[in-house]
Amino acid sequence: MRLELHKIKVKDVKWGDATKVEDGILYVNREEIINLLSSDDRLESVEVDLARPGERVRIVPVKDVIEPRCKIEGEGDVFPGFIGDVEGAVGQGKTLALAGAAVVTCGKIVGFQEGIIDMSGPGAEYTPFSKTNNVVLVFTPKAGIERHDYEAACRVAGLKVAHFLAVKAKGAHPDEVQTYELEEITKRPDHLNKLPRVAYIYMLQSQGLLHDTYVYGVDAKKILPTLIHPNEVFDGAIVSGNCVSACDKNSTYAHQNNPVIEALYKRHGKDINFIGCIITNENVTLQDKKRSSSYAVKLAKMLGVEGVIITEEGFGNPDTDLIMNCRKAERAGIKTVLITDEYAGRDGASQSLADAAPEADAVVSVGNANPTVKLPPMEKVIGFSEFVDVIAGGFSGALKQDGSIEVELQAITGATSELGFTCLSAETR
Repeated sequence: MRLELHKIKVKDVKWGDATKVEDGILYVNREEIINLLSSDDRLESVEVDLARPGERVRIVPVKDVIEPRCKIEGEGDVFPGFIGDVEGAVGQGKTLALAGAAVVTCGKIVGFQEGIIDMSGPGAEYTPFSKTNNVVLVFTPKAGIERHDYEAACRVAGLKVAHFLAVKAKGAHPDEVQTYELEEITKRPDHLNKLPRVAYIYMLQSQGLLHDTYVYGVDAKKILPTLIHPNEVFDGAIVSGNCVSACDKNSTYAHQNNPVIEALYKRHGKDINFIGCIITNENVTLQDKKRSSSYAVKLAKMLGVEGVIITEEGFGNPDTDLIMNCRKAERAGIKTVLITDEYAGRDGASQSLADAAPEADAVVSVGNANPTVKLPPMEKVIGFSEFVDVIAGGFSGALKQDGSIEVELQAITGATSELGFTCLSAETR
C-alpha cells in the first residue's frame, strides 16, 4: 500500500471573501463554515474564530484538534465512516494536508474533561497546538440535548470543516510530498526478512460513553484487536471521540500525525522490518481486558513479531491494559517498549502508573501531568473560561479575578500526549 502525502504549508490564517489557500495563507469565509454546519439540528449555534501562534489568545474548553486533509487521488475520502465511504480502504493514492493549520472544536460537553490551548505565554510551551494556525469552532447545543449527542455533533462538525478546508485548497502546489509504503508482509524481499520484525500495539481509548475512539466510524469498544495499515491512520481511519483529561487525550490531529508510526517508517529497511499496527481497545471489565490483551499478543505472534512498541491513552484504569499487553508480550518472547505519561504527584514522588510489572523494564516517559503552571491573562478568550475551575487539573479558585489561571499540566491540551506528540519528555537520573 502506497500513500503520497501532499503537504501545503500554512503559515497564516485570515478571514477572506472565499475559503482558499494562496501563498501559504489559509483564507476562511466565516459564512461558508456556518452554512456547512447549519443543517445539524442538535446545535443551537456555531461560532467561528481564528487563533494564530504568538497571539494573546486562550481557547477553552477544547474538545478535539484535527488537521485539514482530503483525498486528491485514490479510493474514497479521508475520515471513513464520517466523510469517506467505508467500502474503499483509505491509506493509498494521494492525500492533501494543510500542514500548520488545524481545526479546534470547543464546547462545554463534559466540563472537567476538555482542555486549554494558550497561543502565547508559558502555557503555549506545553501544547503543540500553540504552533498551528487554528480555525476554532465553538458549539452551543440545543436545550435538552444529551451530552453524547452534543459530543457527536461537535465531532462530526469538526471533521466536516477539516475536510472542507482541505478541499478548498485542491489545485494548490504542495510544498512537500512524503511517500509512505510498506510491502505486503508475505512478499517482502530477503534483506527485509533478515531484520527484526517490529509491530506497533496501538491502544485506543474506549472505556464507555464519551470515552470513545472510532475506527472506520465504528466505536473501538466493539472491536477485537486487529491489524491496520499505518497509512490508513494517516488518512483519518482513527478519529478521537472521547472526553478524557486534555493532557493525554490523543486528538485526531495526533493520530493523523502519529510520531511513533513516522519513526517506525524511518527505521524500516534500515534496522527493523516494520510489520504494521495492531490496534486494540482499553476496557472497563477485567474479562474484556484479558481478552483484548491476549488477542493483541496472539496477532503479534502469528505475524512473527519479535518486538513491539506499545502506547496507551489515558491513565489510571488504562495502565492495567498497558501492563497486561506488556507482560503477555514479554512472556511470549516479544520484546516491548512502552510509551506513557506519569501521574506522580506535583512533587514527582508518587507512583507514576496505577499498575506495574517486572517485564515493563523499557519505558519512555512523555512527562508528569501533575506539576502546576501559572498562565497569565489573555487579551481574548475563545470559548467558556468559567470551566477552568472544574477542568481536570484545575481546582476551585484556579481561575483568578484578573483572568490568570493556575492549573496542573493535566489541563493543557496535548501536554503529555502518549503518542509522543508533545513538547515534554522525562529521564531517569
